[in-house]
Amino acid sequence: MKTVFPQVVVVFIGIAALVMLIWLPLTEGRATNLDLFSIYSDPFILYGYATSIVFFLALYKTFRLLGYIRHDKVFSSNAVKALKSIKYCAIILSILIVLAGLYIRMFHDQEDDPAGFLAICVVATFVSIGVAIAAAVFEKRLQNAIDMKS
Repeated sequence: MKTVFPQVVVVFIGIAALVMLIWLPLTEGRATNLDLFSIYSDPFILYGYATSIVFFLALYKTFRLLGYIRHDKVFSSNAVKALKSIKYCAIILSILIVLAGLYIRMFHDQEDDPAGFLAICVVATFVSIGVAIAAAVFEKRLQNAIDMKS
């Protein structure tokens, strides 16, 4: 029962991310004079949506892992697989974020200042790498515990 709250938090994180994916393109500076089709067909926005698939997959795997913990199945191969998936999703996400930052850095409009976006990219990359490291450590510890148990 102790993992219900973290599962609810994971669901709220997913809902907040989905709302941001829908709402933020509408409020972005250059979108003020564009119609909805032009806003949501922008290649960079589409790249953000494609990248978010990896993020939502990691959230789903986190939700599943918390479910395994709640049902006392933490010492199972499914839990190890979930941690491995979270690790790979975090690594892929950090690479995709770095690529987005490099794209903005190289191809931004000279009148725009990309410093804010690049700062967000740096922070998000470090958070993603931290999640990957934590998942790798937990995966290794859990696999060792399963091996010792059997």
